[in-house]
Amino acid sequence: MNIFYRTMAFIRRIKYLTAFFILLHVVGFFTSIDAVMSTRTPQGAIAWAISLNTFPSVSLPAYWVFGRNKFNGYVRAFQEDESELDDIVRSISEGGAGSFRFASIDQYPAILAGERLANIPMLSGNETELLINGEQTFDSIFRGIEQAEHYILVQFFIIKDDKLGRELQARLIKKAKEGVRVYFLYDEIGSHSLGRPYIEELRESGIEAVNFHSRKGPRNRFQINFRNHRKVVLIDGLTCWLGGHNVGDEYLGMGKKFSHWRDTHLKISGPATLAVQLSFLEDYHWATDTIPELDWEAPLVNKGEKQILIIPSGPADKLETAGLMFHHVINSARERIWIASPYFVPDQTIVAALELAALRGVDIRILIPDEPDHLTVYFAAFSYIRKFEQFPNVRFYRYTKGFMHQKVLLIDNQTAAVGTANFDNRSFRLNFELTAIVKDSAFNAEVEEMFLLDFSNSRVMQQSEIDDKPYWFTLLVRIARLASPML
Repeated sequence: MNIFYRTMAFIRRIKYLTAFFILLHVVGFFTSIDAVMSTRTPQGAIAWAISLNTFPSVSLPAYWVFGRNKFNGYVRAFQEDESELDDIVRSISEGGAGSFRFASIDQYPAILAGERLANIPMLSGNETELLINGEQTFDSIFRGIEQAEHYILVQFFIIKDDKLGRELQARLIKKAKEGVRVYFLYDEIGSHSLGRPYIEELRESGIEAVNFHSRKGPRNRFQINFRNHRKVVLIDGLTCWLGGHNVGDEYLGMGKKFSHWRDTHLKISGPATLAVQLSFLEDYHWATDTIPELDWEAPLVNKGEKQILIIPSGPADKLETAGLMFHHVINSARERIWIASPYFVPDQTIVAALELAALRGVDIRILIPDEPDHLTVYFAAFSYIRKFEQFPNVRFYRYTKGFMHQKVLLIDNQTAAVGTANFDNRSFRLNFELTAIVKDSAFNAEVEEMFLLDFSNSRVMQQSEIDDKPYWFTLLVRIARLASPML
């Protein structure tokens, strides 16, 4: 009798398990339809469709967390306040800042595509300062904070409660007590180690400190794939800083893993600051459902001559802004393309653009770290050496003096870019990024000098580095390349 009851109980468990797995496959099937309809790339759609129908128990939770690549909630938030935000964009494009619009747009039709990507015009009348490494960057930022009279906007992907983080906190609290309005925005995923006491101290002093809130709303509850990778400080609508530095001691070369941290930031004074301010406003509006009162008059703080186009990009864009931006500037190059990126894992469209540039005889140099912080990215980089081995004018440099984290691009003798976007799928499609494209021969020369120094602290990668490796190493390189869409 006991055997009979145990057998019946076993049969019932089998029925429940069978029903559960059937349900999983049904949900996986309908989810695969969503993946086919919404995934941006055919490769991604195929991969999700197969995995959701074959292994739904694993792929379903993965898709709910990582599968989406369009931040629709962010888009809808702006549709609710569209008129007010449109007025701000119009005031930049046609108001006081409009008088600084790049006058030679007809002579440079390529700029028009960039302006349409950014939805903001290229503006002249700017001054820039190239800030190399953490000490220069944060000394400049802290001097700017000290000079603030009306408001300070602060946004970083990573903020740590360490020596540098506490110094930033103390300076912001001091200005808040002086009556300066401070808006403080951080990414909750990048700043996952930032404790509540740090934020509470800011709030207690009157600072509006909030996280980007990428999981805001019921449909985003499990979404951790979208991250705000922007790093911005802006003072009174007059001056701003953007680039590769986050807030942490390692960015000053005081980290435990890397003794030297190589990074670049850019200080901008002039009308282009308003475009950076608009990017912050959009992120802050998403996080808080409010629009802070900011100054939108064109800043006349100097007589700068540099033309700057600010390009915000992210998963809320109708187009893949970052990828198209890089593709566009690579196609425009006639003499040189110098790229510095810690994560160089481009998709096939960027690879094709670089191959065409190589065929045109363009001098292509790609600077990446020799000592990685992500092994998969490290192995994937070797695959591109073999891809470009037939082109003698394409060289890969591995930075050997610590960890190289800057995101800088140099095109010919007129154009340079500094920003937060890497050459990888995450920056192209999943992260909110910010890039400043500067059209100025003097600034181009500054960036060239910086690159040349970096090249002198690097080694050129050789094909033999792959040929002499054991089979398992080559296999890891191939696997890492296959995983590149997820990096």
